[in-house]
Amino acid sequence: MRTPEPLKKGDKVAIISLSSGMLGEKFAAHEVEIGIRRLRAFGLEPVFTKHALSGVEFICKHPEARAADLKDAFLDDSIKGVITAIGGIDSFRTIPFLMEDSEFLRAVQDHPKLFLGYSDTTNSHLMFHRLGLQTFYGQAFITDLAELAEDMLPYSKEQFESLFSPYHGRKITSSEYWYQERESFSAEFIGKPPVSHREQHGFELLQGSPVFRGELLGGCIESMGDMLLSDVRGFMEAFLKQHPDQAGAYPSPEVFDTQGEIVRKYGVFPTKEEWQGKILFAETSELRISPEQLRSYLEAFRAEGVFNAVSGMIVGKPIDECFYEEYKKVWTETVDDPELPILYNVNFGHGAPRVILPYGAEAVVNADKQEIVLL
Repeated sequence: MRTPEPLKKGDKVAIISLSSGMLGEKFAAHEVEIGIRRLRAFGLEPVFTKHALSGVEFICKHPEARAADLKDAFLDDSIKGVITAIGGIDSFRTIPFLMEDSEFLRAVQDHPKLFLGYSDTTNSHLMFHRLGLQTFYGQAFITDLAELAEDMLPYSKEQFESLFSPYHGRKITSSEYWYQERESFSAEFIGKPPVSHREQHGFELLQGSPVFRGELLGGCIESMGDMLLSDVRGFMEAFLKQHPDQAGAYPSPEVFDTQGEIVRKYGVFPTKEEWQGKILFAETSELRISPEQLRSYLEAFRAEGVFNAVSGMIVGKPIDECFYEEYKKVWTETVDDPELPILYNVNFGHGAPRVILPYGAEAVVNADKQEIVLL
């Protein structure tokens, strides 16, 4: 696996809209300004890709433009890192344009660079994993760098700073606080911190040995699960019926009929052999899926042989601790192997604050010491 160089002061980083195009909407203009200021405070120079600020409608209709932006960022030797604007739901539509482009494939090999994102960006992470490039799961421009408080959330800021040095030896521990998702991201909340809560649980070992190790591989449960389920279109139809105000932000449900075909054709979801000995990291999104929906996704993982292959799992803290106890039961029941270690309530994914996990990094989990060490 090709490992990109850590960032350093003076580096240019590209900001890209690979899924949702909200970065280019007027309602996000203040967040763009905040994110630019924060990156410059780190000594980095942000560069927005050609279509990054084109808005929701354009980005939704033009996956080929999103793909072209990613290709251009990798071809540009002056760009040392790529940071996704935010997640979304259909970044899988960029994959055929990229995987069929020999120039992009050579660029990934010849110009490895840091790639950071989470949520629906799982599709891009697993594509890069297929191409042998190490990427980083855990933060995005809008949600982390453009946090409306006076500064980034302290835990998240420390994690972003870790990108400036090799991750080897980095120790991940539980955050002292967790934060509720904001009800509004409007400009009137600039400078106001989100509601915080002192962490009461820490890392919870649900079952299995308290110490286990393996290379990290995973992402957002919904994003990975949608690669495996046969009726993603039905899920989208139900989602848009529940959230009609968001219809313009997503493609029509029939678009998702192609997702399984794309995933299979380009080998995006890892094979059972590739899961062997890995640590599966997985987390649920802001959609707050029901325990029954989580069970459906995990049953799809089990059918793929994932749980029989991995050495253990680390599960992200549910956003706002929604279904906190119910999810625990679903995990242990669906895995159906009490010897397989499951570490729960780890600070990565949609629940803030957010740790950054390097794909392919060898990790040693020690629940007794409440730590995950990257080797």
